[in-house]
Amino acid sequence: MPLIHKSTKEYDEIPANLNSIGKEIVDFAYQVHKELGPGLLERIYEVCLAHELTKRGLSVERQVPISIQYDNIEFDEGFRIDLLVENEIVCELKAVDQMNPVWKAQVLSHLKLMNKRLGYLINFNVINIGRGTKRIVN
Repeated sequence: MPLIHKSTKEYDEIPANLNSIGKEIVDFAYQVHKELGPGLLERIYEVCLAHELTKRGLSVERQVPISIQYDNIEFDEGFRIDLLVENEIVCELKAVDQMNPVWKAQVLSHLKLMNKRLGYLINFNVINIGRGTKRIVN
């Protein structure tokens, strides 16, 4: 009989308010992409998406530093979150031809280090922004 691995960690559902904010992030990423199209630098999409979210009354921090705790020591090694929305949702933005699977792992690591649950990996260098958007849950 094959062994079935079951995670011992149980997760609560993502709260409805965070899901709602996540939907807004995706909607505004679509709006920015529709207006600007693909082919610009990542930081352009970052500033424009942050502007749209702020315009709608959401709190947004750009380039938020992440420190690492190890052996009761805090290390600041240059990790940064592109956007932190409402101090809860991590957004990693890209403007690349092909997504690298390690970036999904990066977002997951950022979520764990920041003790957050919901993140988005958004690539603006695509024809269809829906195909460039990944929702990531910790």
